Amino acid sequence: MQIVRTILWVLLFVALLAFSFFNWEAVEVTLWENLVLETKVPALVIVSFALGLVPMWIYHRGVKWSLNRRIRSLENAARSNALQKRQEPEPGPAPEPKPAHATGAAGGAESPTGDGGGLLSPVDPSQTPHPADPK
Repeated sequence: MQIVRTILWVLLFVALLAFSFFNWEAVEVTLWENLVLETKVPALVIVSFALGLVPMWIYHRGVKWSLNRRIRSLENAARSNALQKRQEPEPGPAPEPKPAHATGAAGGAESPTGDGGGLLSPVDPSQTPHPADPK
């Protein structure tokens, strides 16, 4: 692909040289009533071509940049979605529920307070000290 691009640039440069060689004559360009620019035809053609090409080239690069950002965003979303689905466990048979015990003495989990109640045992509000009460 690089060789094709190089050949096209060389052909464009040769065509521009041939055009400049055969049209090297002075022309007068009237910009305003009292402002006249005297220039050669190839310079006028090159500047006119650049004035038409550069804005469209800038617009093209902006659209290309925007679309590349959108593609990268969608690829990242698809990649993270695929990774998330890969990490999720396969749905299998549900584990059987264990019977819940009302007190810790019957084999339930030990309470962090050591009162023998399970983790879900009710708390007696009269036994918990209030922070404002002096001891």
